[in-house]
Amino acid sequence: MPVFFKFLSALPLGWLHGLGWLVGWGVWLASGVYRRRFLDNVQQAGLTLQACLGAVGQSGQLVAELPRLWLGSPVPVLWEGAKHVDHALAQGHGIVFLTPHLGCFEICAQAYAQRFGQGAQPITVLFRPPRQAWLRQLVGAARQRPGLRTAPTTLSGVKQLIKALKRGESVGLLPDQVPPQGMGVMAPFFGRDAYTMTLSIRLVQQTGAAVLLAWGERLGGARGYRVHVQPLGAALPADLTTAATAVNRAMQDLILQRPGQYLWGYARYKHPRETAHD
Repeated sequence: MPVFFKFLSALPLGWLHGLGWLVGWGVWLASGVYRRRFLDNVQQAGLTLQACLGAVGQSGQLVAELPRLWLGSPVPVLWEGAKHVDHALAQGHGIVFLTPHLGCFEICAQAYAQRFGQGAQPITVLFRPPRQAWLRQLVGAARQRPGLRTAPTTLSGVKQLIKALKRGESVGLLPDQVPPQGMGVMAPFFGRDAYTMTLSIRLVQQTGAAVLLAWGERLGGARGYRVHVQPLGAALPADLTTAATAVNRAMQDLILQRPGQYLWGYARYKHPRETAHD
């Protein structure tokens, strides 16, 4: 399988996106459970299927582009809002980047590492290691690059994030990912209560880090990606549930900018798993 990934990583981005589009639609047609969840989430958001149908193929492209992003040559990346990163880094308190399951979230950390992180302010991203040993090894090696570090979804990983922020560095999280039991609160997401992580809020409260919203738009015609960055706006409230509601609202606003690139098939309203351990 690693050899196959290496082969895919050498293909042009347009080929991978074409293959991914086919895979996305194949899964949509073959899996009634996935299709129903997709449709239910779109309906819950109050959007039309027409506005979100592009996400079927985009979801497949999300998977197909990974070999290129992990193992292949660099892809074109544009920036919108890089000035917000410069300003936040200059404050010296670190940055918590919040990125929803929108567009290519893998490119955000890579683009930051290339532009900002190869000096004294790298980025550490929180991720759940794959269960398969070969994939865990491949992903771990691919994500360890200059200016980019990873932290597992364990207590030791959280400590790693706190230390990074106290050094004035950056961390990245997906706040619309369902956290383990005990690491979140119920907060509305598109009008329905969803178990929402509080880790990002606690990190900000403990370190005084700035909060920036970021997402990677997948450009048409295999032209690469555009990383969008903007401030959260108001400061996060002290109350965890109120703060989680504010974060969810910010994620909704980003998703509504490009609903055709959101991962509508993600089980956002599922019950949390057991608490993560070291």
